[in-house]
Amino acid sequence: MSVPNDLSYTRSHEWARVEGDLVVVGITHYAQDQLGEVVYVELPEVGLGANAGEELGTLESVKAVAEFLSPVAGEVVEVNERLAEEPNLVNEDPYGDGWLVKISGALEEDELLDAEAYKELLAEESH
Repeated sequence: MSVPNDLSYTRSHEWARVEGDLVVVGITHYAQDQLGEVVYVELPEVGLGANAGEELGTLESVKAVAEFLSPVAGEVVEVNERLAEEPNLVNEDPYGDGWLVKISGALEEDELLDAEAYKELLAEESH
């Protein structure tokens, strides 16, 4: 299971990557694997203020509906418009073309997991 070292992770299986003044957010390979085939993505409105840990939107799959949470506090400045037509990008490329939102804000590293800590979390959850 893919866990890139250059990302930060939440205990609820979102990832965050800093790009300049923005934080790009998506769900992890593990999360998309647990959901199954994603058929619809509900994204927030651009301009929405978000607090870390708050729901930003939902992902619907053939098996379940799951919310995704913001890993940072800030404002949603961009959403991945491609997901309206291609929700399967979340499954096919969760760390690339399947990103969900971009938020203006800064990572609070003490609240997030690095790749090693996230792998430990996955190992605990699989027992």
